[in-house]
Amino acid sequence: MPEPETLPTTLLTGFLGSGKTTLLRRALTSPALADTAVVINEIGEIAIDHHLVDFVEGSVVELPGGCLCCAVREDLARTLRGLLDRRAAGEIRAFSRIVVETTGLADPAPILYTLGADPMLDHCLHLAGVVTLVDAVAGAQTLDRFPEAARQAALADTLVISKTDLAPLGPELASRLDRLNDRARRMLAGDADDPGALLFGAAARAAPPVFGAEPVAAHSHGIDAFAISLGGEISRLDFARALGGLARERGNDLLRVKGIVRFSDRPDRPAVVQAAQHAMFAPEWLDDWPADWAVGAESADRPGGGRRSRLVFVVHDIPRTEILAHFAFADPALWHAAGG
Repeated sequence: MPEPETLPTTLLTGFLGSGKTTLLRRALTSPALADTAVVINEIGEIAIDHHLVDFVEGSVVELPGGCLCCAVREDLARTLRGLLDRRAAGEIRAFSRIVVETTGLADPAPILYTLGADPMLDHCLHLAGVVTLVDAVAGAQTLDRFPEAARQAALADTLVISKTDLAPLGPELASRLDRLNDRARRMLAGDADDPGALLFGAAARAAPPVFGAEPVAAHSHGIDAFAISLGGEISRLDFARALGGLARERGNDLLRVKGIVRFSDRPDRPAVVQAAQHAMFAPEWLDDWPADWAVGAESADRPGGGRRSRLVFVVHDIPRTEILAHFAFADPALWHAAGG
């Protein structure tokens, strides 16, 4: 009997703000990758990234609430098993490959362990490779400061250098990557005519370092992930002053900001806003609010009803009170999924 065909599965990783979702979106616009299932894990209680890859109809699964390499690793295995069962039963569109996009704080080793240790997954899937994005602007500093970033680079089969339109791949970063992993293919994201080839290229997997029976992830001390909600009328100027001031004062420790905001000049078109360290990105306008965002009715004193703007922060040694103070103009409050 011939061996059953297994589905290639790529682990897409990289530190916060390195450009994983941007690369994924570029790759999935290719008709050749239309039959790709995507599993997105996001840190914090607000899922943002799956709204950015919504053109992958019916095949995007998001795992909010924690890092794949920690408590929700079993959720990853359960999700993948569920996808395979639904594919076999014809309940969802058939897919021929899988991409798992991790949070920026994920250590890939325990995730790889999970994929290999689960009998069903090991029987149905094979690892196409680990693709790690490294930011050309802040990569060298990030590799020095955060062990997670170093592990991501060390375990990569392919290292994709992003943001080279802002800074070249300098000798300092190149030297660090050489010391961490001189086996991996090294590509510049901007030079990739076919981003899909980066995710599912034919290059052989690199031999990974040897770990113990079950690797356990450990995150850097001082990293905090939380969400806040914002109310009232929010002008783009006030928002830019608040987030820009925070980036100016604490940019090195402002690891990631992602959220959906209702700006007063375009109340019917919510905007996805993102920032990483000192960089703030242009808003991306959605056609409408996500269906799971609507809570409560709109009224004169509650524009947008329950659709309060929300932001996820991943920071290093920045007190939550300091961030709330920057957004005092918008009645900020810590946000939890249970309470909305």
